[in-house]
Formats: sequence, structure tokens, C-alpha cells
Amino acid sequence: MLKQITESLDTVIFSYGGSAFTLATLIQIPLIIAGVWLVVRYIGRLIHRRIIQKRMGPDAALLFKRIYLVLCIIIIIFTTLEVLNIPLTAFAFVSGAVAIGVGFGAQNIINNFISGWILIGERPIRIGDFLEVGDAKGVVETINTRSTRIRRNDGVHLLVPNSQLLENTVTNWTLIDTMARTYVRVGVAYGSDVNLIAQLITEVLEEVPTVLNNPPHSVIFEDFGDSALIFDAVFWVNAEAESNVRKIKSDIRFGICEKFAEHDVVISFPQRDVHIDGELHIRQQKSPN
Repeated sequence: MLKQITESLDTVIFSYGGSAFTLATLIQIPLIIAGVWLVVRYIGRLIHRRIIQKRMGPDAALLFKRIYLVLCIIIIIFTTLEVLNIPLTAFAFVSGAVAIGVGFGAQNIINNFISGWILIGERPIRIGDFLEVGDAKGVVETINTRSTRIRRNDGVHLLVPNSQLLENTVTNWTLIDTMARTYVRVGVAYGSDVNLIAQLITEVLEEVPTVLNNPPHSVIFEDFGDSALIFDAVFWVNAEAESNVRKIKSDIRFGICEKFAEHDVVISFPQRDVHIDGELHIRQQKSPN
């Protein structure tokens, strides 16, 4: 039985360039490549972990890991061809066919692949950045070969093709730093003391610890509205995520409501005065007994 198995494994399947390829060779080569690839992936994870421990950015760690994997793939391919004694000229026809296929059917894939390397190299978008892509907002979790994974504020993961991040307008809230300017608008009733309103809003901005003192905040008398005097509380925050900004705005609104209630300031609501020319007759209809 063992002899038959050995003879089957020694059976020549095909020959190329004076080299005979047996069934055992065709089984061993994929297994060896798979084993080497597992070792390469394990070493890649160790390198990535060591770079993170050295407090380098996650983008730099991802770039080093990707370059390492590409180099290892190239080395594995050339080493395998050398062991099998297969010259590169044997793939000339196949390479031409692949190039034609890429030209006709894989343009988007190649475009996204190259765009991914550009994103990692130029770093207009980095892991951890807070992005606004169209109507979606979220934090970049990873930049893959074909797409970038963004975690939205509601916890849903969004996969955006890398080419779209380069070709379309993308708002990066944290490209240079995490600071962003925003505002809270409030309307008070006509007849209110505008100087007191500005003072109360300023006190609220100073009492909220998440509002940055530098750049300084300000209170703007924005407009005379239809039914209110409109004020804007303009301030700077660390905008690492939209949820942080919304929480800060909520704290400011709570503070404004408390301050206004303490000083009997009325927050206006939509209202309109109606003037009627001529006589107005009001008739009351008696209900039958």
C-alpha cells in the first residue's frame, strides 16, 4: 500500500524546461507557501505591534506593515519560481493577457488600490480622523487596499472606495488639529436687556469645561428676527467626533436655560401680530337646549 502511494506521488504530471513536476511536488509547494505565508503574517503582526509600542502613528504602522507584506510576496514568488526552475519569460503571455484584462475590466480596482497607497503616503486622511463624506460623518478605523472603513456616529461601519476620498470633496475635521469652531443660537423676546443676555451667555461658556479658552469664545448679536432678538454663542472645541460636539452644545443649552430662568429672561417663540382694517363682528351661536 505504501509503495503504491509512493509511486503515485512520484508520478510525473508534466515537464517544463527540463524539469519534471511530480504529484508530490505539486502538493508540497502549495503547503510550503502556505506555511511560509503564515509565518510572514505572524511576523508582520509583531512588527505592527512593536511600531505601535514605540508610539508611532497607526498610519505609519500600517504603511510599514503593508510594505513588508508586499516585499515578502515578491520574495516568495521569485523564490518559488527559482526553486521550480521556471523562468519569468514563461509568464510573458499570461502577463499580457492580465494587462488586457486589467485595462478593460479592473480599472476601478486598480484605481482604488493606487488611491489606497496615496492615502497612506500623503496622509490627507489618517486613522482616527473625523471625516464628513457626503451626508455621513464618522471616524476612520482603517485604510484597506480597496476601501477605507469609517465608523459612523450611530455605530454603523461605512466602506468608502479609496478613489472617492481622493476625487471628491471630503471634510476632515482633524486634519491639522482637533479644534473646530461651532455655535449655539438662541432667541430672546423683544424688550430684553441685550447686554445682560450677552453677559449670561458668556458666563455659561466660561462654566462649561469642554469649551476651549484659546481661541477665545464670543457672543454675537446676530439679527433682529421676526419674533426674537437672535444671539450666537461662538466657541471652539476639540472635535474628535460629532457626538462630542453635540454633547458640548447640549451642555451649553442647559446652562443657558438655567441662567435665563434665574434672571427671568424669556426665550422667544414664533409669534405674529395681525392688524385688521375695518370692522370685526363676532357672533356667538347659542347651542339648542
